Amino acid sequence: MTTETSPEDIDRIVTAAVAAAAQLARTTPAERVRWLEAAADALEKASDELVALAAKETHLPEQPRLRSEMVRTVFQLRLFGQVLTDGEFLRAAVDHADADWPMGPRPDIRRMTVPIGPVLVFTASNFPLTLSVAGHDTAAALAAGCPVVIKAHPGHPELSARTYAVLSEALLGAGAPEGTVGIVYGLESGVTALRHPGIAAAAFTGSEAGGRALFDIANARPRPIPFYGELGSVNPVVVTETAVRERGAEVAGGYVGSFTLGAGQFCTKPGLLLLPADHGLDEALLSAVRAVPAQQLLNDRIAHGYRDGLERLAGHPAITVLYAPEPGETAFGPTLLKVSGADFLAQAESLDVECFGPASLIVEYADQDELRALLAQLEPGLTATIQAQDSDADTVRDLLPALTALAGRLIWNGWPTGITLSWAQQHGGPYPATTTPQFTSMGTAAIDRFLRPVAWQGFPEALLPPPLQDANPWNLPQRVDGVR
Repeated sequence: MTTETSPEDIDRIVTAAVAAAAQLARTTPAERVRWLEAAADALEKASDELVALAAKETHLPEQPRLRSEMVRTVFQLRLFGQVLTDGEFLRAAVDHADADWPMGPRPDIRRMTVPIGPVLVFTASNFPLTLSVAGHDTAAALAAGCPVVIKAHPGHPELSARTYAVLSEALLGAGAPEGTVGIVYGLESGVTALRHPGIAAAAFTGSEAGGRALFDIANARPRPIPFYGELGSVNPVVVTETAVRERGAEVAGGYVGSFTLGAGQFCTKPGLLLLPADHGLDEALLSAVRAVPAQQLLNDRIAHGYRDGLERLAGHPAITVLYAPEPGETAFGPTLLKVSGADFLAQAESLDVECFGPASLIVEYADQDELRALLAQLEPGLTATIQAQDSDADTVRDLLPALTALAGRLIWNGWPTGITLSWAQQHGGPYPATTTPQFTSMGTAAIDRFLRPVAWQGFPEALLPPPLQDANPWNLPQRVDGVR
C-alpha cells in the first residue's frame, strides 16, 4: 500500500522536475519519439499485469473494457510520436526583415512554441489506464517536452504505483533525464504540489466541485498557472419528430446503450434526452433498460455519491420515474426519469445536473420554440448530439447555433460515449465542462496545452532554435514570410 507523500518529498520531486525541464527543453522531437515508443513498448509488455491490477481495484471487467483501455493507452503514446514527427505543433514561423513592409520596415522575427515546464497531472478514477499515470495528459505533456508530476488517484493506488514503475523505467532506459516523471500519493499531496512554485501547469479530470477548487488554487498562486480541468457534462441529445417516427425504437435502444455503457461512469454519458412530447417511445425505452443488468460502480465513494444524486433527482416533485430497480450496495441497474419541458425550464438549476452513474433524464418538449428555449437554458457541456433525418436539414440548421454554443463536440446520428483519439478530435467545452474551452484534453491537439509561444527578434542564425533557422536542420514545417 502507498502512503501520503510528505511535503518534503513533494518538494524533492518537483525540484527534480524543474531540473529535468531545462534538459527536456533542449531535446529534439526525434529523441522524445524514442521515449514515447519505449514507454508504449514497456506498457504493452506489462499489459497482463496492469489489466489484472486495474480489475482488482476498480470493479471494471477485463474484457472488453480494460483490455481495450490498455490498447488505447499504448496507442496514444505512439500517436503523440506521430505528432512530434509531423512537427506542425511547433507552429514555426519565420518573417525575414523587410524594408518595404506596408506598416514600416519590419525586423527579422521568428516564432515557435516551447515547453511550458513541469506539469502536474491529476489522474482520473473512471479510466484507470487511459486517463491515469501513463494516460493521455502524461503522454501529451511528455511529447511537448515537459516533465510530469503525477497525482495518483486513491481509487487504484497499486495500479498507479506499478504503472509508474513501468513508465519511469522505460523513459530512463530510453535516455530521458532523472525527474522526467515523478508521482505523489495522498489526499493533500495534489494541493501541496499545485501550490509549488516549480509547477508550471496542471491537468485534471474529475468532478466539477473538485476541479473548481483546484482551479481556484491555481489562480490564487502568487504566479497563477494554466489549469486544464475537465469537469464533466450532461451531454444533451436532441431527437426530432421525424427521427422518432422513422426509427424511434433504434434511437431508444442506442440511447439506453450509451447512458448505461460502463455503468454510466463516462464524462460523455448522455444525461439528457430531449424528445418531442408525443414521442410514444416509453415501451421501447423500458424494454431496453430492463435488458441491462446491474453493474458495479468503481468504488464505494462513487456509489455513495451516485445514490445521493439519484435520490435527489428521483424525489424531485417535477420528475416521473419511468424505471428504477432496487439499488444494491455497489451494483446498480439503470434508472430512467422524465420531466416536461416546461417543468425543466422552471427548475433547471436542480434538474440540469450530472448524475455520475447509470441514470438519465428524458425532457419532453412541446414544440420547436420550447426546444430552442431548453437549449438556451442548458449548462454547456462536452458534447451535444442530434438524432435526425436528412429531411430535417432546415430544422437542424436552426438549432445548430445553440448546439455549437453548448459543446465542443457535436454528433450527428451517433452517441457521445466513445472518444476516438485523432487529429480532429475535440474534448472540451465552455465552463463547467472545462476550465479552458479553447483547448482539448483528447486528441493530438492536447499537446497545445503544454506549450507556449516565444518570438526571437533580430537573432543571428547560429543562436536561433533549429526549427527557426533558414537551414531548417530538423526538416520540420515552417511558415516563411507568410507562406507555408
